Amino acid sequence: MGNYIKAATTKELPEDSKRQVKVAGQAILLARVGGHYYALGNRCPHLGGNLAAGKLQGTIITCPLHGSQFDIRDGKVVRWTKNSGLIIKLSKILRPPRGLTVYNVRVEGGDILVEV
Repeated sequence: MGNYIKAATTKELPEDSKRQVKVAGQAILLARVGGHYYALGNRCPHLGGNLAAGKLQGTIITCPLHGSQFDIRDGKVVRWTKNSGLIIKLSKILRPPRGLTVYNVRVEGGDILVEV
């Protein structure tokens, strides 16, 4: 088990929003959806896209580079790049789709804490 470190305040993260924060030197995507707080690795495992710059629709974050999509609730891949056909087949052979690292989150008072 790691330590919980303050990443932001609840006032800094309104409902249906996201932002990048640094926690213990790691780039983390914080999101708040449906009253829940989520923390994930901020870099897309495809080509390292900045997920905080992507689009958040419900609990799905889309990478701004190639359209890979991930569910912020569990980090699982929803769609691996917006390209189809041979590119998808090759990516499964050469580099299988990987989900995002998910971090435990808790809220104490007005502070959002992330376990690292």
